[in-house]
Amino acid sequence: MSTQTRPTRDRILEAAMRLFSHQGYAATGVKSILTDSQAPYGSLYHHFPGGKSDLGVAAIRAGGDVYRQLVVDYFDNDRPIADCVRAFFSGAADLLSATDFHDACPIATIAMETANTDDAMRIASADAFQSWIGVLAARLEADGHDPDRAHDLATHVFCSLEGAFVLARTTRSTDALRVAQKFLIDTLDADMTVPRHQRQRETTAASP
Repeated sequence: MSTQTRPTRDRILEAAMRLFSHQGYAATGVKSILTDSQAPYGSLYHHFPGGKSDLGVAAIRAGGDVYRQLVVDYFDNDRPIADCVRAFFSGAADLLSATDFHDACPIATIAMETANTDDAMRIASADAFQSWIGVLAARLEADGHDPDRAHDLATHVFCSLEGAFVLARTTRSTDALRVAQKFLIDTLDADMTVPRHQRQRETTAASP
């Protein structure tokens, strides 16, 4: 299907996702989105009545759904968790290198930029991040971790990933992803050697 025969809303949304991710929300004007999507001007407000803000929320939710499926693809399987983490971070490093450090997290740029200025976009970003954490936490629970510990470990994985993305894009090197990958694998391997009842006690003691 050619670009112009695809649904207008889809074209606008995909252009917004791409441009917001690459150059930021504030720096991306409505005109540039419509030009990129080859859509008539009035069509944006037809499909997104709230204008750019509505489009921002939709872009975050769509990007969050796409990335959630990627997390499912990497972690919802029977492979050892260390192998999943290794493949996940290696895949992220390869993608960054292949795209000249443009493609990383689909929502991080807009999430950071709008967290204090647009509550609807902040909530959409939080929902996306929590959905990714939820996928990994469920996998860790299936591996024998109690729910609190699984959630903490899953949160740690994504904190490490997002921080490594920032360093990788600014240094134009995937070294940070390799380092994060190694330490996460070491942490997960060490954690699985601790008896489950002891992990539960440690999680309870660490809770506020």
